[in-house]
Amino acid sequence: MGSGTNIGRVRGLGSAQEGAHHWIVQRVTAVSNLLLVLWLVFSLVRLPQYEHGLMIEWLSSPLVAVPMILMLVSIFWHLRIGLQVLIEDYVPDHGVKFGLIVLLNFFAIGGAALGIFSVAKIAFTGVVA
Repeated sequence: MGSGTNIGRVRGLGSAQEGAHHWIVQRVTAVSNLLLVLWLVFSLVRLPQYEHGLMIEWLSSPLVAVPMILMLVSIFWHLRIGLQVLIEDYVPDHGVKFGLIVLLNFFAIGGAALGIFSVAKIAFTGVVA
């Protein structure tokens, strides 16, 4: 290891300063998920009925569609970050870890895209199928 000082031997081996970013984003998305899910619950409770036509009309409103899309993005982003940390911490094999993270990214992006497309289709057409 050499005969340098203790600090000299470990210099450059410290924290990469990346862990705090994931932690902060995880907490921010958790708070946004809480607020948006509360908005969804209170919005649904205020509806007089839950018939298909009324739900389509409700989701066609920009004041409903935009928060719904934001909720989808926040939930899938939170899911991706949380499961990525779980995979990184508990999967020892680097090849399997890489494959699982790739699959996780495909799932998160695909799920969010499908949800956003569904909300956008209802919001822009506003018709009962």
